[in-house]
Amino acid sequence: MPASLPGATLAQNQANPTQGPAVLYDCMSGPKAAAFDARKIASWLNGSPVYANDPLNCSTGALSTGVGFGSPPIVGPISHPLYSNAAWGLHEAGFTDDYVPGQDKPDAVTQSAFMLYIGGGRSLPNGTPNPYAAGALGLCMAGNGGSRDGGASPFTGFPIKSVTAPGAVAPGADVEAGFANRSGKALTTDQSVFGSSAAALLDPV
Repeated sequence: MPASLPGATLAQNQANPTQGPAVLYDCMSGPKAAAFDARKIASWLNGSPVYANDPLNCSTGALSTGVGFGSPPIVGPISHPLYSNAAWGLHEAGFTDDYVPGQDKPDAVTQSAFMLYIGGGRSLPNGTPNPYAAGALGLCMAGNGGSRDGGASPFTGFPIKSVTAPGAVAPGADVEAGFANRSGKALTTDQSVFGSSAAALLDPV
């Protein structure tokens, strides 16, 4: 399903929306012209669907993981005698600093497309696994001023990373270099959010 935004009009969603609250989306379906963007079943062939583009087939595209991803939440610091308050706050929320969902495990050990998709995200027409082996896949964010699509190729959404405010950070401003605050709220020192990258993903291969 395409990652149209709940705060955008149909016309805006058919283009490159930035309106409304931030939502997370899958890089396979969210960016414009992605593999599963704006499709409908046009016919059936030997029991398998044949898809066609349908620009009216928009939905929120948002992921509902139930594990606290998004922006908000805003994670506050928690005092600890051995760790920084910001790091301990993230730990207690179940995350680590600089965690990139879909690219890292929560312990920050880099993984592959298998982190997001069963079988590595791709197979040949005969069903043989053909997983993505290089390039970047990840959960992406749009809304609160962040664009749905980078515009260069089908997978170019904007990934997220857990980042911590070094001081006051206004909505839309960078929390850390290249990762913007899309929470819709101003942050104070040592508060953490999932920031939206200014750099779009590269196509996986």
